[in-house]
Amino acid sequence: MTVFFRVLRLLTMVVWVGGLVFFAFVLAPIAFHVLPSKHEAGTVVGATLRILNELGHACGFTFLFATIRPWLRAGARGRRIFVTQMLLVVLMLAATMVVQVSIVPAMERDRLAAGGDVDEAAPDNPDRLDFERLHPLSEKLEGSALFLGLAVVVMMGFEDSNTDGLPPA
Repeated sequence: MTVFFRVLRLLTMVVWVGGLVFFAFVLAPIAFHVLPSKHEAGTVVGATLRILNELGHACGFTFLFATIRPWLRAGARGRRIFVTQMLLVVLMLAATMVVQVSIVPAMERDRLAAGGDVDEAAPDNPDRLDFERLHPLSEKLEGSALFLGLAVVVMMGFEDSNTDGLPPA
């Protein structure tokens, strides 16, 4: 059963972090390069981000659940490592939830209020300005989720298969 939880924990991080990497370095740049307008690219990227965040939430909660048993079986040092990993995952969840629940809906309201296409609105349009303020914040939060996830993956790489989750001394 220990192997099952290790594999489940690793799989959740691979899916979530891999999705964030694919989104940031493949999907978004290609969408903005290939599609005929920024508006169309933004529509594709926004819809994909929503799905990616939902997938991340599922992965994050699954990771937390799958870490409970190894945490219970670990020694004191191992428990600290598992708690650190769980804390990083909670921060990842928080970052993506803020983006999903607060920032993306506000950006969508701004886009609609600006006439449907932010780039077509006047440069001093308050809705466009708010959209342009929120967009980098969204990028920073998603980027922080990526780096937190990478930290979890690195920590997992140092785990040993013994019951305390620590590498041998």
